[in-house]
Formats: sequence, C-alpha cells, structure tokens
Amino acid sequence: MSHIALYRAWRPQTFQDMVGQQHIIQTLQNAIREDRVSHAYLFNGPRGTGKTTTAKVLAKAINCERGPAVEPCNECEACLGINAGHIMDVIEIDAASNRGIDEIRDIREKVRYAPSDVRFKVYIIDEVHMLTTEAFNALLKTLEEPPGHVIFILATTEPHKLPATIISRCQRFDFRQISLEEQSLRLTQICRDEGISADADAVAYIARLSEGGMRDAISLLEQVAAFSDSHITLEAAVDVTGGITSEHFYKLAEAVRDGNASGMLTLVEELMLAGKSADKCMENLIYYFRDLLVLKLAPGGGVATDRVVDAEKFGQMASSYSSERLFVMIDVLNRYQTELRHASQPQTLFEVALMKLCTMNNVAGSKEESSSSALQAPSSAGGSGASNAEVGKLRQQVDALERKLESLMRSGVAAGGTESQAGASRPAAGGGSRPGMRPFGGSGAARAKVKLDAYLAAANSDETTQARLKWGDVLHRVKAAKVTLHAWLKDGELASVADGKLLLAFKNEIHRETTEKQNHRELIESVAQEVLGSSVSLVTVMQKDWQAGLDQVGDQPSTAASADNLELLEGFHAADKAAEKRPEWVEEAVKLFGEDLVVVKNNES
Repeated sequence: MSHIALYRAWRPQTFQDMVGQQHIIQTLQNAIREDRVSHAYLFNGPRGTGKTTTAKVLAKAINCERGPAVEPCNECEACLGINAGHIMDVIEIDAASNRGIDEIRDIREKVRYAPSDVRFKVYIIDEVHMLTTEAFNALLKTLEEPPGHVIFILATTEPHKLPATIISRCQRFDFRQISLEEQSLRLTQICRDEGISADADAVAYIARLSEGGMRDAISLLEQVAAFSDSHITLEAAVDVTGGITSEHFYKLAEAVRDGNASGMLTLVEELMLAGKSADKCMENLIYYFRDLLVLKLAPGGGVATDRVVDAEKFGQMASSYSSERLFVMIDVLNRYQTELRHASQPQTLFEVALMKLCTMNNVAGSKEESSSSALQAPSSAGGSGASNAEVGKLRQQVDALERKLESLMRSGVAAGGTESQAGASRPAAGGGSRPGMRPFGGSGAARAKVKLDAYLAAANSDETTQARLKWGDVLHRVKAAKVTLHAWLKDGELASVADGKLLLAFKNEIHRETTEKQNHRELIESVAQEVLGSSVSLVTVMQKDWQAGLDQVGDQPSTAASADNLELLEGFHAADKAAEKRPEWVEEAVKLFGEDLVVVKNNES
C-alpha cells in the first residue's frame, strides 16, 4: 500500500475520528446542533494537526442530506461527493499558489450565486497567510457582508501574519500539537488494522519525530513499514528516518565524561559518514544532556524524559555527571548551536564544541558555573554550595578589589583637587561656557593620572603577546555574557599588559566611558581572569595618547622616557588643552561621534 493510500485510508471522515482536538470538535458540534454555524472560521495551528481535515468534515456535516448533523453519515451523495472532491460548491484553495487579488475577486463574483448541489457553499482557503495585502483587502469586504449560503474556513500555520481586520471577523480555533500518547495509540491502531507488526518503542520513536503532527506520524509509519517488510523495530525506524540511536549518544556522553577527545572525534566521524547533519546531532545531544539533568533533579518526571529507552543505562550515565557540570555543558552547546546555523564548516564547529566539553572535568565545570553565577548574581555566590577553596579564592579577589578601589579613590581625589584648582585659575576658551556644558571627558570629574612607563616598556613583552592571542576569547565570552558591553569593548585595543593590569586604548571617548562603568569593569576583569588564568585589572587610555607615548619613545632611542614625558592626564587637562585650539561645540561633537568622524571645515570666503 502506498503512502498516499495509507494516509487516505486513515484520514478522519467524521469528527469522532479526529485525534487530540476534542475541545474544537465539541464547539463545532454544538454550533451545528443549535443551528448557530458562523459565516467564517479561522483554524490555526502547527502542520499536520487536522485543520484542513476538520474543515472538510465540517463541510460534510452542514451539507449532509441527513442533517445538518453533528456527524456526517459518509453515505449520502453529498458526503461521498465531498470526500471524492466532486461537489463544486465545496472549494478548496491553496493560497500559496493563488495569492493574488484576481483570485479573490473571482471568489467575490461567485459567492453571489446560490449553491447548486448542497445547502452551503464552503470556501476552504489553506495557508491563508500567503495572500497579498491587496487580496486581503478584497476578501475583507466579502467577510463583512457574506451571503447567507456561504461559509469561509481559513486555515494557517502563522496567524500573526493575518491582518487584525480579517481575524476579528472570524471565529478563531487554535489547534494544538497532538500528545505523544494519543499519537502512539493511533499509530498502534493503524498497525493492528493494517496487519503491521511493530515494537512499542519504535511506535513511540515515530510519534516523537512527528513533533505533534498526526499526518507526519502516519507518513513516517508508512515509510518505516515499507523498509521493515514484516516487523518494525526501533533500529529500523532510526535508520530509515536518519535519526541517531541512544547508543551513539551514550558513547558520546561517555567520551565527554572521560575527557576522551580521540574517541569522541571517531564517533563524530562515524555519524557524519552515516549522513547525519551536525546541527541535528547538536540538537539531539542537547536533548540528551537535558534528559540527564531532568533525571537527576526530577527523577519522577515521567513524560519529561520520554526519550529515554534504556532507563537503567541512562540512570548510570546520569549518576556519573554532576548537575552543575550538566548546566554548564548545555549552556556551552546552546551557544555553539546558535553559531552552527551560520557556519561554513558545521562539522568542525560541532567537533570543537565537543572537544571543549571533553576538557571540562567536574572541577572545571563547577568553577565555570561559579564564575558565571558570580557575573550574573554576585550577591548569591556565597550560598551556592561552593567548596572551601572556591570561597577562599573569592575572598582573595574581594580583598584585592577593595585595595584597588581604595587606591583609586585616593589617587582620584588628589587628581580631582589638582584639576579643579587648575580649572578655576584658567579662564574658559571663548570667554565662557554655555550652561549645562561640561568639558570633554564626560564624567564631570577629573580622571586619575595614567603613567605609561611600565606599559610602554611591556608593549612587546611575552605577557602582552600571549594576552593579545587570547583577547579574542575574552571578547567572545563578554559577548555571551552581555552583548551590549561587547559592542563598546571591541572598540578598544589591547595595548599592553604590565603588573597584572590590562591597558586598553580606545578611539572613542564614549566607548571608553561606558567600558569603565563599575559593573562593566567587574565583568571584563572577571572574564579576562578566567581566560588568562591570572588576576588582572583594567586600565584605559585614548588611542591618540597611547600613540603619542609610543612616538615619544621612538624619538628617544638611547634615553629612557621620563615619567613626566610619558604621564598622560585625562579629563579636564585634555579638555582645557583642546579648548585652546577648538571651540567648545566641536569638543561636544567629538565626544558624541568620536575623533575620527568629526571634521571641521572653514566656510569663510
């Protein structure tokens, strides 16, 4: 029996045959019984859930010669004619290929004429969201004032694409995905009546693959039955549908658990040679680890782990992972899955993701999770059950941050006092400043002095070179944690590393100011410490000042640059110096758009 024959044989012919949409069926039957059938219906829901089939059963019910009846008899000429597609008054239109205004105008012309064979003309418009805007406007007039003998049934998988004016003139019914249990029962019934022998786990696997669509489930069943000949097994269903067996996932999880990168790569190569796609493997692997996590945290979840085949073996694998590590692994795979959709070499990216998981032992996984938790919720880090070593490390980091903050506050106050006095004794350029304007530098207070001696000396050191090689990974992790901060941070160039301090040179002052915010600074330093493997702090300068320091060192090859020559003052000093050359409004433009984008032209003739 062909696939089309099998599907037609089991396509519902009455409301009673419908699976999983009882709430909709009851509402329609009550409307027929009370003679309150609407002039327009909107059926929306996932594919294969019975939208078009329900529309045809409704057309038979209201046109049945023994009715209108809550169930069509499927014996009279009207029912048989609608089943065979011979009744000209029941018109099914595919809006994907008949989406223009001309087709809708043709409908508007024909709805005026009374039906010739049955009581009601029924227009079933499938994929109605594909109609053009003009076609919707033409259809709207007919929906507003339809003739009494016409019923419209609109079916779509994307109701959000329909104009609100169309939706408001229809009775809307939302078809839901059919549950795994209901699908399995129907597939088992089909196998029994068709004389097909099938294992229960194979039927459940086919039902899961259909993703809630009964039509897809029947199609897959026919495909597997044709391959298996006499008996459908789980292995046959997996082979025919291009799926991955639970044994493959078990071996992958085992290789990841043991850190066996070589064995993992061999398994991936086997999957690719078998024709499996990297993105589907990644998706299924996320599901597998998710089920492991559910089994650990909610062992009585039942349907939550319905993908589990060998419960005993699955439970052993779940016990070999900590929940903390599973959380981190799922998060890593999810990030790589997003990039996999646009990757030119998906297999390579899939292998990289798994190799990263292989390098995570339980301790590393816990540390990464603790670090992630500290970034997102620092206040709750102490209550996460971390080990004494983790708590001690966090305390050391807090002590270092407190000492750094105290040092910065002392230097900042001193610098602020110096700058304020200097600013008070020096008149503003142009005779004064406008109210509400502040010097370029943006913070309203002077920055601390930045001495570049050590940074210039370490510009080409091994430590700086190694940090530059890993800076891309820092940017990637910052982007994963907070994408808006990454947009500002990527403007900065890692200029030098000295004494545990990262010097970033920025082209744009706004980008620099945003990066220096306390919460942003803490996030960057935490990520950089994780990547570089040592405690670091962040220092920023403007790119032009850093370049000036480099040029100054280049002009004096035999003499070490003095601290006075290499010391760069930010804030008011920069603003006052620039104000002598450029008007204040130019400085504000530079602040908003950056030095590279502002060009001053003299229009005097």
